Amino acid sequence: MNVNNAAAEPWCDRYAHPNPWDTVFPPLSLPDFFSAAAQAHGDAPLVEFMGRRFSYGDLLAEARAFAAGLQALGVAKGDRIGLFLPNVPIYISAYYGAMIAGAVAVNFSPLYTAPELEAQVADSGTRILVTIDSSALLPTALRVLQESPLERLVVGSLAAMLPWSKGLALRLVGRKSLSRIPARPDVTPWADMLGKEPPKPVAIDPLHDLALLQYTGGTTGAPKGAMLTHQNISANARQVEAIDPRAGERDMIMGVLPLFHVFANVCVLNRTVANGGCIAMLPRFEAGQALRTLQRVKATAMPGVPTMYQALLDHPDLARTDFSSLRVCISGGAPLPGPLKDRFEAATGSRLIEGYGLTETSGVVSSNPYEGEDRVGTIGQPIPATRIRLLDKEDPARDAPAGEPGELAIQGPQVMQGYWQRPDAARDAFAERPDGRWLRTGDVAVIDADGYISIVDRIKDMIAVGGFKVFPSQIEAVLEEHPAVKEVLVIGVPDAYRGESPRAYVTLKDGASETGDALRDWLNTRIGKHERVDQVVVRDALPKTMIGKLDRKALRAEVAAEG
Repeated sequence: MNVNNAAAEPWCDRYAHPNPWDTVFPPLSLPDFFSAAAQAHGDAPLVEFMGRRFSYGDLLAEARAFAAGLQALGVAKGDRIGLFLPNVPIYISAYYGAMIAGAVAVNFSPLYTAPELEAQVADSGTRILVTIDSSALLPTALRVLQESPLERLVVGSLAAMLPWSKGLALRLVGRKSLSRIPARPDVTPWADMLGKEPPKPVAIDPLHDLALLQYTGGTTGAPKGAMLTHQNISANARQVEAIDPRAGERDMIMGVLPLFHVFANVCVLNRTVANGGCIAMLPRFEAGQALRTLQRVKATAMPGVPTMYQALLDHPDLARTDFSSLRVCISGGAPLPGPLKDRFEAATGSRLIEGYGLTETSGVVSSNPYEGEDRVGTIGQPIPATRIRLLDKEDPARDAPAGEPGELAIQGPQVMQGYWQRPDAARDAFAERPDGRWLRTGDVAVIDADGYISIVDRIKDMIAVGGFKVFPSQIEAVLEEHPAVKEVLVIGVPDAYRGESPRAYVTLKDGASETGDALRDWLNTRIGKHERVDQVVVRDALPKTMIGKLDRKALRAEVAAEG
């Protein structure tokens, strides 16, 4: 790594010359990316789904047939095709198939309500939506079909994707979890959507043509559609593969993160395709099922969010699970508490490393090394072909003063083109500098002399206490050290004298009975006077986002509603 005294200078660069990524990771469309993998690994399994395996060749053939079916319906280059799916095999066929037809895939969370889904279908201009016959999904999709400009539903059969015996059991015993596919002209069963003739070739410019609209989590307002090109995603997958020192060895990755989320989209799906590996796919995360699957398939890696690793630690089957095949677990989506990392590594013998990324960066910006020095409390070093710098928190046209925290900014082949139909938001998202535009992350960070990045906090999360800026994450890190504390969030609450006061909300570990007052007194002796909390509130649960990370925005809304 070329680091120009990063402890003093607010930037570092994995390469010495600007914009080197087109030579390091040449432009590559996702159809060509997937086709090359299928050609190299045709009969090898890409998906292991509840005991049934789907090969690279099988899924490429199905993706091409889906592309032909889309083209037969008049889908043209640039049209949007929505994926309202859990982790099931047809997700892969629909995802790559839409792109083979020249369309843009749009990921929608299967946890969306009908109004949420309808809003994003309308915003994206999605023409066709792919879902499955789950009673949790199909009724919502049908309502959106009725109420939005959506033209058609394509509905897969969950039972048809399972091993024969499990599919039969679902049809006989689990019928309440299924919803009947209605016979109507604007609803097409998946099998009927697959064309018999090869799809027509579509010319794709990887650098400029969109592959995916990926909506942000909406932590600072309404979700926005990040516009990700073919090269954004294929480059990020290759960047992630490049940091794995054991790439090319047996590769069985746990697919428990939802594929609709950008973290899994790159680190589970596309990174695995790049490496010729296999995804042990589960429709949703459930700790017991994840442990059983991990042991059954002898998984080698598992990306997840901190709450997933905590859930595995809390499960009674943990001690009976064989983790000997598991080489590395990658934590992202939220800060990884040091005590959680220590407990997980001690219990499993697997390395748990922390990385960092954004929807706007197609997935990944930095990571601690899979092998070698793992600096706890950092998000690691920039991945190859990624440039970072720290901007002044008040004026993004300037760098942060040497040695001080600043707003983390990113350049690289994985950085989005902008926000769908939101040029105003896109302008605000970038800082224009003499050496090009830099994506502003909104995260306050410091960089050490070896290029390891530490996130101090989010600019919008900082609490103004009597003229001081207080970072919630620093208070949270101290409170997480208390042996009774399981989870913690700190927010600012109105204070007549200081403007705002920090207040902590916690959940406790099983069997703990610590009071909020006792936790407050313990905490306030260990932090600065201006950081001291007015209360520690013990709760049964803290709000979480759709992928399971703690949701500060939702907590603020709950506290405000309580008055």
